Amino acid sequence: MSNSVTVFYDGGCPLCLREIGLMRRLDHRERIDFVDVQDPNAVCPLDRQKLLARFHAREGDEMLSGAAAFAAMWRQIPWLRPLGLLARNRFVLRVLEWTYLRFLAVRPRLQRWFA
Repeated sequence: MSNSVTVFYDGGCPLCLREIGLMRRLDHRERIDFVDVQDPNAVCPLDRQKLLARFHAREGDEMLSGAAAFAAMWRQIPWLRPLGLLARNRFVLRVLEWTYLRFLAVRPRLQRWFA
C-alpha cells in the first residue's frame, strides 16, 4: 500500500465529518491525507464547488470522484482494502457508483438530520 491518497471532504457537513472521523480512526498507518475543502487555506486541485458536490480523492496522479474515490480511500485501510480492491472490477464499481448517486439524492436530508 502506498501513501499516495489524498481525500477532499466537506468540513461543513456533519455527515461528512462523522465519516472522515471514522476513516481517520481506522487509518492507523496514516496513509491518507485528509483535506477539508471548506478551509480557506486548503490547496484544492479542482474548483471548490466541484469538490463539495461529490466526494473526491487523488490516488497517485489520478483524480477520482464518487465510488472510485471511496474505493481509493478504502484500499489504504487494511480491513477495508478487500472492498477497495473489489471495486477495481468495473461491474462492482458501477454498482457502487449507482448506490453513491442514490445517496447524493438524500444527502441534504441526512445532513440536516446529523446536524
